[in-house]
This record gives sequence, structure tokens and C-alpha cells, in this order.
Amino acid sequence: MPDAKEVVENGQPEEKPKLKPCCACPETKKARDACIMENGEEKCGDLIEAHKQCMRDMGFNI
Repeated sequence: MPDAKEVVENGQPEEKPKLKPCCACPETKKARDACIMENGEEKCGDLIEAHKQCMRDMGFNI
């Protein structure tokens, strides 16, 4: 059995995240955090969503 894969209920392998959530997507995380600090969370929805999508693309269940 490959060590980076896990079989899920439907029988398809699922990639496990290789990074910790704190270390994934540093570019989008930095932009999101800076926007929130300067403008408040309510004005940074696009950057928040971009970071969430990056995390999903990296294999995290966000």
C-alpha cells in the first residue's frame, strides 16, 4: 500500500496532505492575513476564498 495514499469508502485512493496546514499556501496566506489586518475580514473575501481554494488544491478538506 502506498504510504501517501488512503483508500476511501468508494474505493478510490485519496491523497493525504503532505504539509501541515500552517505551512501550505504561504503566498495566499500572507496576502489574506495582510488584508485582514489592514482592512478587516469583511473586505477580504476574495483573498480568503483564494486561500481556501489553494488549501483544497493541496489536499486539505476546507
